[in-house]
Amino acid sequence: MTATDKPLDFLWFIPSSGDGSYLGSDDLVRPADPAYLREIAIASDRLGYSGVLIPVGAACEESFVLAANLAAVTEKLKFLVAIRPGTATPAYYARLASTLDRVSNGRLLLNIVVGGSAQELAGDGIFLPHDERYDHAAEFFKVFNDLIETGHAHLDGRYIQAHNAKLVLPPVQAPKPPVYFGGSSDAAIDFSVGLVDKYLTWGEPPAQVAEKIAAVRKAAAKAGREVTFGIRLHFIVRETDEEAWEAADRLISKLSDETIAAAQEVLTKNSDSVGQARMVALHGGRRDKLEVSPNLWAGIGLVRSGAGTALVGSPKTIAERLREYQALGIDTVIASGYPHLEEAYRVSELLFPEIGLGKPHKRLRSSFGDEQIFGGGGHGGNVKAKIAAAS
Repeated sequence: MTATDKPLDFLWFIPSSGDGSYLGSDDLVRPADPAYLREIAIASDRLGYSGVLIPVGAACEESFVLAANLAAVTEKLKFLVAIRPGTATPAYYARLASTLDRVSNGRLLLNIVVGGSAQELAGDGIFLPHDERYDHAAEFFKVFNDLIETGHAHLDGRYIQAHNAKLVLPPVQAPKPPVYFGGSSDAAIDFSVGLVDKYLTWGEPPAQVAEKIAAVRKAAAKAGREVTFGIRLHFIVRETDEEAWEAADRLISKLSDETIAAAQEVLTKNSDSVGQARMVALHGGRRDKLEVSPNLWAGIGLVRSGAGTALVGSPKTIAERLREYQALGIDTVIASGYPHLEEAYRVSELLFPEIGLGKPHKRLRSSFGDEQIFGGGGHGGNVKAKIAAAS
């Protein structure tokens, strides 16, 4: 089986800072209402997504608390939850992670987020320069991993001191929940290969993703390890390419040039993230150069920090683009779309059949055998019809 034959592991996104139908506009905005976020999680669970990413940041709901809430209303869905070193001790995070894995019956995935905004990190009491943050994170995860895997840890480090720390209750997953990480700088890559199971990249053009994967593989091989790869992308999928591009244009149709300029200033001045700089460089804040690679559209990055690109097109078109990433070594997709509830359905119903993913969980029979044609949901039910087999 080749890399492109194996179905992708496909996760969705919980918009814990809010959602909406238009970027840069207050029209049809949805706040981060807990009931709405539960709707998205329940739909993702039923529609066949393997998990959901829960982001971290000052503007987001706290990821571990939210994941525990969502775990209670879902069955199979996994939760990719962020750990940001320095916002709490490694021993405390170990207890959080172990408990969440236990109450969710082994559905925790861990996402290391060291942080790319010095301004936001300062608000959390973290004042380390960019590369030094990874030195701090290495000590943090030495204690964290020892606790999660063995229940004991001791370290007198430069940044972290933990004297005879203990974790009594182990996680369900042994030796520990899988660890994900994304970072584009040399310091980030060197840090990641000794710790993570899956390296994540934002949705850059395939040639740039290939270069990054090659660099990570080289560093991992030097450390005697193997790493798998995932990609973080938005999706605008419609029945035809034309409809998809119309939807992309509509998403930014209420976005003013002034809003773009203000957002780009924040993204460039308040971030020392190499990955963020790479996202901004794809479009340079310009509306007229947003298709940065075939069907890869950078319009979201005009105002959104982090992942700023979307695959745009029909199911067949997007499936072809995804196979290009799979051929490079990508085996996992962390997806999203605006608004997230409706787009979870669109991606599952339109794209999943094209990329070999299954139907929604617990799909109920619609009849006792006869084919049914949807009749609008009237009280008389649907139309029964015998569908001739394709010749």
